[in-house]
Amino acid sequence: MSKEILYVVDAVSNEKSVSKDLIFEAVETALAMATRKRFGMHMDVRVSVDRETGDYTTFRRWLVIDDEDPEFESPERQILLSYATAKEGASEDIAIGDYVEEPIESVEFGRIAAQTAKQVIVSKVREAERERVVSGYRDRVGELLMGSVKRVDRKGVFLDLGENAEALIPREEMIPREMTHNGTRMRGYLKEIRQEPRGPMIILSRTDTNFLTELMKLEVPEINQEMIDIMGAARDPGARAKVAVRANLPNIDPVGACVGMRGSRIQTVTTELNGERVDIVLWDEDIATFVMNAMAPAEVLSIVVDEDNQSMDIGVDQERLSQAIGKGGQNVRLASELTGWTLNVMSVEDAEAKTLAEQQAILELFSDKLDVDEDVAIVLVEEGFSTLEEVAYVAREEFLEIEAFDEEIIDELRNRARTALLTEAIVQDAPIPADDLLDMDGMDKDLAYVLAAREVRTMEDLAELAVDELLDIDGMDEERAAALIMTARAPWFAEEQSD
Repeated sequence: MSKEILYVVDAVSNEKSVSKDLIFEAVETALAMATRKRFGMHMDVRVSVDRETGDYTTFRRWLVIDDEDPEFESPERQILLSYATAKEGASEDIAIGDYVEEPIESVEFGRIAAQTAKQVIVSKVREAERERVVSGYRDRVGELLMGSVKRVDRKGVFLDLGENAEALIPREEMIPREMTHNGTRMRGYLKEIRQEPRGPMIILSRTDTNFLTELMKLEVPEINQEMIDIMGAARDPGARAKVAVRANLPNIDPVGACVGMRGSRIQTVTTELNGERVDIVLWDEDIATFVMNAMAPAEVLSIVVDEDNQSMDIGVDQERLSQAIGKGGQNVRLASELTGWTLNVMSVEDAEAKTLAEQQAILELFSDKLDVDEDVAIVLVEEGFSTLEEVAYVAREEFLEIEAFDEEIIDELRNRARTALLTEAIVQDAPIPADDLLDMDGMDKDLAYVLAAREVRTMEDLAELAVDELLDIDGMDEERAAALIMTARAPWFAEEQSD
């Protein structure tokens, strides 16, 4: 039997080009299974095969667990620590998680054991072969791979990559309405190596945005030469896509280079994407210009930018409104995804009406809360003020640049705005920082309100704190905390010098 085991190991190892250790492990697993079938399936068995002689020894074993462990389930496979240490000949070093073993009679490597061993060996060999093949692709995640369609089933499309390598394009990663046939050559973006019950699987995607950008690199050599950069991309797979590009050299037209002579380069990409239309967009560091480029082919007539909410109101001609929005909102959705801004597309008339309504609301706010006439409110709106907080806490130097206001008017407006905010806060029962804290050097409005919420409302309150009491505030470091506290304590030192 020992010689038969060695013969099986040598034969299978040579035939399948896998290590002998793997085959020995399969034989040990098969013998353990045969032992359990003979003596009891609930027991835990370990078989050790001598790699030189083929002789093997069988052990029954128990996992050592804590006496108070609620996971104790079966005395067939587990043993309490107190019982394990009390067994005759037990090691003094035995610990929880170790195994206690006893030798038992070994079964013969007969027909049943050999049959089981064969099944285990075949399974392990397949796993080893797949692992060996797939391991060559682990460092290639993010690349384009080419293969021929091997078969199509409910899971997706299986590609033959050559050299016994197989990849799967799941159905959700296939371009909608794309037809495939056995033998068809097809590209895919290597998205991941997915661990599945039957072993690792190479997963490709044709809907991933990176698939588009990698195709662009393949067709436009200037991108690989770093003369042109891809700044972003957005896709509606199988229908439309937008790619933002910029040139790194002044004499290069990035859009023209990507489109190619008579559209030859972009047409190759479109064909690979099953007819997906690809718009090449010129990237611009000015976000408004970039958005206007991204909205092509629609012509943008007006833009209102809301930086706080990262959104824009875009006005277009009423007759071109449907084109700007796109079928099912496709054009504006892709432009929004490409730029990272929320885009609200409307007719110019609607945009103007919305702007006027917003301005009127701000005028009424200033007139009501600041108790000023319409002319003063109009000046504030024209200078870009839109909230009471801006009037109350904008830098005084910026206020002084407004020709229509002198220092007296500015101070009055700031005081009225702060009084209005204080009144609102009292109504809402919100803590308000004192003026000395708000006006303190190094302080900003947001931080002052954060401190006020912690009952630190005056410079005196801040002066009594230690540095480590401020470090849990977002954006705060030791240097700034120390500087703020020392500034708040400055009146103390002034009093000491006076004394």
